[in-house]
Amino acid sequence: MKKCYIYVLAILLAGITFKTKAQAPRIPEASPTQTIIQDFGLGKVTITYSRPSVKGRVIFGGINPYGEVWRTGANAATTITFTENVIIEGNHVPAGTYALFSIPNKDEWTIILNKTAKQWGAYSYKEADDLLRFKVKPIYMAEKRESFTIQFANETTHSSDLYLVWDHTAVAIKLNTDDDAKITANIDELMKGNRKPYYFNAIQYYYENNKDMNKALAWALEAEKVEPTGPWFKLWEARIRLKMGDKKAAILAAQQGVDLAKATNDDEYVRLNQAVIEQAKKSKL
Repeated sequence: MKKCYIYVLAILLAGITFKTKAQAPRIPEASPTQTIIQDFGLGKVTITYSRPSVKGRVIFGGINPYGEVWRTGANAATTITFTENVIIEGNHVPAGTYALFSIPNKDEWTIILNKTAKQWGAYSYKEADDLLRFKVKPIYMAEKRESFTIQFANETTHSSDLYLVWDHTAVAIKLNTDDDAKITANIDELMKGNRKPYYFNAIQYYYENNKDMNKALAWALEAEKVEPTGPWFKLWEARIRLKMGDKKAAILAAQQGVDLAKATNDDEYVRLNQAVIEQAKKSKL
């Protein structure tokens, strides 16, 4: 009986605790906070910002006056963190966390990275603490964006566009990685051992970044021997040979890729290899 009493009491106490946590009073923020994380090269880019809404107001040239420093969001200043060195609009930026400010104008914006990351708004902003300033052109959008939005687009292994979007205005900021030498060194080191897990990424990186095509082709041919029934390395062989200017060899490799893909009912690689064949036939090489 005593054990039963203790068991029931434990359940009741757990229920009280759960109820207390579930009903804790809370007020939502008018400008909700968002954190976005984007893989970029060997590192990541993390942005934390608050998202105000238009609510029928005039935004740029209105509540955000032209020519004045803006926190690029609401509440605390927007922060941007790079875990690796990056290049922003041609400017080298060391890894670290920065405040992202901006100065909107009708025909041109100034984008600012400030070394004092944690600030409330732009009230204590000091130009002397700026790491970088650069100018970009705003883009008019016919479609209205009600809530201020920061987003990434057009990602590759070495580049990305960062967009600031609000109301009918968008601003694009070009980011590039600053780690090609490190990536190449990593590939060289990984390819010294068991290459099988790394063939695909190494070949793709060399191809997409216009590096040594002879080395990439050698890896593709090695990989075909490891996976002789797979159509994917035939695809990369074909793409590399076409980039090297050998149309005939590219078509032959791609056709072999088509045959391998058909044998395993892999429609995707049938299509991808056929696309190389069509590209080679149209090429003026």
